[in-house]
Amino acid sequence: MNTWHKRFDTEKYMYGETPNEFIRTHAGYLNEHATIAAFAEGEGRNAVFLAQLGHTVTAFDYAQSGLDKTERLATKNQTVVTTKLTDLLTDDVPVAQFDAAIMVFGHFYQDDQLNVLNKIANSVKPGGRIMMELYSTAQITYGTGGPRDTDWLYDAKQLLDWCAQYKILHFFTGEVERSEGELHTGLAHTIQFIIKK
Repeated sequence: MNTWHKRFDTEKYMYGETPNEFIRTHAGYLNEHATIAAFAEGEGRNAVFLAQLGHTVTAFDYAQSGLDKTERLATKNQTVVTTKLTDLLTDDVPVAQFDAAIMVFGHFYQDDQLNVLNKIANSVKPGGRIMMELYSTAQITYGTGGPRDTDWLYDAKQLLDWCAQYKILHFFTGEVERSEGELHTGLAHTIQFIIKK
């Protein structure tokens, strides 16, 4: 059993049932993008929110317990989210299938991060959008969520360099307040970006 399957194997939604604030406030960037992939989606709060807005959403995660909770949350909110058990490090994902993709606080070892980002970008059609909020390396001193090892956090300059191959619509790094269940609460240091492929 992987760590995330065990973490999500509870009745309680560990990160809450409401969407990430960055996704909620910037969802307008996805208005004309019908099909959305939500990667490393955990318990489904962002996928369900986007489905409620009328998007066709597929949630990818490698914790079956999280995907089960995604489906329950979708039913509770009278909407539908397709779920796919996927390990982004080893499994293939569809290529050029989605109009947009999101990932919120997807934790990957530094050596794997760009490979995961490329895989996510490849899943989006040309002209599509990719939206993410991730913990920066500075988050290590905040203690309000995320990995407790900088090798699992993201370097803002490296991400900006990666984004530069696309059209950058939004890029931010700095402090934000987050209140997402019991595991992401308080002042945090994140990186946000929205890019057009």
